[in-house]
Amino acid sequence: MSGKDTIYSNEGPVAPFVFDDKVAGVFTDMINRSVPGYATIVAMIGALAERYAQADSVCYDLGCSLGAATLSLRHHIKVPGCSIIAIDNSAAMIERCEKVIAADSSVVPVHLRCADILDVDIHNASVVVLNFTLQFIPLAQRDVLLQRIAAGLRPGGMLILAEKIHFEDAALNALFIDLHHRFKEQNGYSQTEISRKRAAIDNVLVPETLRAHEQRIRTAGFSSFAVWFQCLNFAAMVAVK
Repeated sequence: MSGKDTIYSNEGPVAPFVFDDKVAGVFTDMINRSVPGYATIVAMIGALAERYAQADSVCYDLGCSLGAATLSLRHHIKVPGCSIIAIDNSAAMIERCEKVIAADSSVVPVHLRCADILDVDIHNASVVVLNFTLQFIPLAQRDVLLQRIAAGLRPGGMLILAEKIHFEDAALNALFIDLHHRFKEQNGYSQTEISRKRAAIDNVLVPETLRAHEQRIRTAGFSSFAVWFQCLNFAAMVAVK
């Protein structure tokens, strides 16, 4: 069970955001109250995987956190011989994810790894999920990661990518940031919590424009790209090799 996110309710110095045990303990509450459309995105990850998962292949959940996308994949995969590899570099997340997977009734095999996704080789993949993960990867390493994913995907394989995004138009960017803060306020966060969380995550989460994402994805070797969901400054994309 996830606790209520009150991490940024207290005054005092704000440390850079990390996926530590404290965050892992409230992560489900945090992300559902912070990301508009998160439940819809997770549900649709499974629906997309149902169409694109191939027999005797691997589906990867890179940056799996507590396993929400992993479970969505697991409950929708119908083809024989398909397994899931779920990876996160936070030991606290993996420890809790193990319990989530153990309590689940699906028979699709899930292999959990505590590792840096930049160090993981992608092989025989039919679906790769980066669900609000790429935004935490250093900018200089994002191209290489996408190229490795593309190289490890089977022909016809799909990348599912969800990200916080930045807008080229400064006025629109400011508008959507303000509306996102309003969304969080409506979900019970105080102005203090919103301000402190923003300070903590600044330069840790680095958003990009949709144009930048599409350019990187096409350069990596994907033949098609589309945005299938957007609410304010959050978007979900697909790319097919």
